[in-house]
Amino acid sequence: MNDLDALLALLTPEGRALLDEVRDTDPARELAVATRLRREHPAALVSAALGQARLRQRAVAKFGAEDAGRMFFTPNGVEQSTRASVAAYRAGRFKELGVASVADLCCGIGGDAIALARAGIRVLAVDRDPATAAAARANAGALGLDDLIEVREADVTEVDTSGYDAVFVDPARRGGRGRIFDPEAYSPPLSWAVAAARTAARAAALKVAPGIPHEAVPEDAGAEWISDGGDVKEAVLWFGTAPGPVRATLLPGPRTLLGTGLPDPEVRTPGRYLYEPDGAVVRSHLVAEVAAQVGGGLLDATIAYVTADALVPTPYATAYEITDRMPFNVKKLKALLRERGVGTLTVKKRGSAVEPEELRRKVRPQGPNAATVFLTRVAGAPTMLIGRPAAA
Repeated sequence: MNDLDALLALLTPEGRALLDEVRDTDPARELAVATRLRREHPAALVSAALGQARLRQRAVAKFGAEDAGRMFFTPNGVEQSTRASVAAYRAGRFKELGVASVADLCCGIGGDAIALARAGIRVLAVDRDPATAAAARANAGALGLDDLIEVREADVTEVDTSGYDAVFVDPARRGGRGRIFDPEAYSPPLSWAVAAARTAARAAALKVAPGIPHEAVPEDAGAEWISDGGDVKEAVLWFGTAPGPVRATLLPGPRTLLGTGLPDPEVRTPGRYLYEPDGAVVRSHLVAEVAAQVGGGLLDATIAYVTADALVPTPYATAYEITDRMPFNVKKLKALLRERGVGTLTVKKRGSAVEPEELRRKVRPQGPNAATVFLTRVAGAPTMLIGRPAAA
């Protein structure tokens, strides 16, 4: 049974009842449950229900337990869908721009369409994959949003979006060999998405990989990098707004740092505190703005660690108090940790080829205390900085 057939079978009364029955199935008991249920239901339907239950369990991290327990997913849909918190933030930005309707192109299983509809925005959700479009349609109905979401199975390059205030495009960035890094290898290509964005009546947003080169950002677009809980999730190119500064947005919050065009910070000797900028700040090249906030400089010209003498609270970086600095030497580090009774060791690295797990195995931390070691470079020299999260 292919993805579409499996989904359609689960939308029948028998399929829905079976989904409810297997909702909380422990993976360790799946074989026993499947054997029992196949006595009363078609084997293919049982397999589809158990597979959907697994997908729903995986989707909780992105959509929350309540929504994930009602939604329908495809394997790719869970992997590629937007996290609900990020989609809600973006829908809020559209709302602030006065957008009342959006053509959501490459909509996937409908994560962004759901957030837009919950913001009161009318949505045309388009995807060319039959199973994916069917899942988006089922999700709009399952969450009571089908009055605001129209799902269309079509090639997005052939859809007329002129009747909508805004366009949102989320091109596929995965192929048969994994992630696609060349924006022109997206499906559809970034150049097509940019052209579609420029035709939008009011505004447009293009979701792209956070590793997109800054030089690939069109001059008439505003670029925003978004992290959620410290993990960088995506970059977005905004059209129809003033191109303006580069933005780094941190969720929850949101907290947004705007670029001010500062030059790169100077390299300075390590101070008492090390600041680790959020990944969205690093990706958006706004480390200089953080350094200015805390009155600091860089440990090394090529590494995004900021050092300063004072503790200055900022939501855009995590501060650590540095207690020790030494050239990279495993034996000396092991001796220092033993002397301090460190049993819980957090290893962070930038500019070092050493793997954190490898270092932990070599130093074998033991004891009641905790420490953080940074493997990095200071003015080009491999260095270890030992410290702890700074008290506010």
